[in-house]
Amino acid sequence: MIMKKKDVNNAGPDHENDNPGMVNINSDADVPGTGHLNEPIEDENEIEKLQKEITDWKDKYLRQVAEFDNFRKRNAKERLELIQTAGKEIITELLDVLDDSERAQKQLETSTDTKEIKQGVSLVFNKLRNTLQSKGLKAMETLKTEFNPDLHEAITEIPAPSENLKGKVIDEITKGYYLNDKIIRHAKVVVGK
Repeated sequence: MIMKKKDVNNAGPDHENDNPGMVNINSDADVPGTGHLNEPIEDENEIEKLQKEITDWKDKYLRQVAEFDNFRKRNAKERLELIQTAGKEIITELLDVLDDSERAQKQLETSTDTKEIKQGVSLVFNKLRNTLQSKGLKAMETLKTEFNPDLHEAITEIPAPSENLKGKVIDEITKGYYLNDKIIRHAKVVVGK
């Protein structure tokens, strides 16, 4: 308990340390808890208010952490589902080509007319190519172009049949492909030297 004493300067030398437990405070001093009886109660209210605010912030923080954790889990689950079903659309469209291929195989076994067989195989091949192109697949044009290590994989080098084919692609062993303008397979080529 803080007790108030009249002005210490007026008390004189013999009254300075009459009571060692008593704090000497100038009556004009602005010291918390000395002016009004209600001040300590206001401090308790302020402490309670701050504790409530801390509790509220802690609650908000925990909710945000839980919400972010749920978002992260949901996002991971959706990503996994997307990866698992990413090829569903293309596979579904390729099933028609597979059906046509099976019909063509049956025709190969029973038919003797090579012209019809060639037509059937050509139709199946064109259907496959068109289906893949509709999904963004594009063949790489490589013959007689400059060798580019970013696009081509050189299998071998052979002497160029003419001067203008030096450093250019002479033959294509395996075709290269783009999917939506991104290389998905480099062309394997023979380069003239």
